[in-house]
Amino acid sequence: MLAAIEEAEQGLAEGGIPIGSVVVHDGAIVGRGHNRRVQQGSTILHGEMDALERAGRRPASFYRECTLYTTLSPCPMCSGAILLYGIPRLVIGENRSFMGEEKLLAERGVQLTVLQDERCIELMREFMRRNPTLWAEDIGE
Repeated sequence: MLAAIEEAEQGLAEGGIPIGSVVVHDGAIVGRGHNRRVQQGSTILHGEMDALERAGRRPASFYRECTLYTTLSPCPMCSGAILLYGIPRLVIGENRSFMGEEKLLAERGVQLTVLQDERCIELMREFMRRNPTLWAEDIGE
C-alpha cells in the first residue's frame, strides 16, 4: 500500500487527483500508476487503469495471480477491468471518501481488504476540500 500512496502523492504533486495503485505479482510490483486524467487530458487514466496499463500486455493467467492495491475504492470502470482480467485480490486504502463497486466485486469472488488507512483518507479529504469541482468531474457528479 505504501507504493500506491507514493503514486497518489506523485499525482497530487503533478496537479492531478491523488489516487494511486500498484499491481503485485509474486510479491513484486509489476505495474505502478496514479490518476493522470488531468495531466494527460484522459477520460480513463484512473490510478488502477494506469497501473494495469504500465503492467503491460500479459496473459490473463498472469493477472489471475495478482493483487491490486489502490488508495481509493475502485469506480465501475476500474472494477470492470479487475473483473475482466480476473484479479482475485484487491486491497483498498479507504472507502469513506468514495464507495466504489465493492459489492459487485465481492459478489464476483474478488477478495477485498479495506484498510481505512489514515494517510489515504487525509489525502482525499484535503483534495476534495481544495478541489471540489475537479473531484466532481472525476467521479461524474
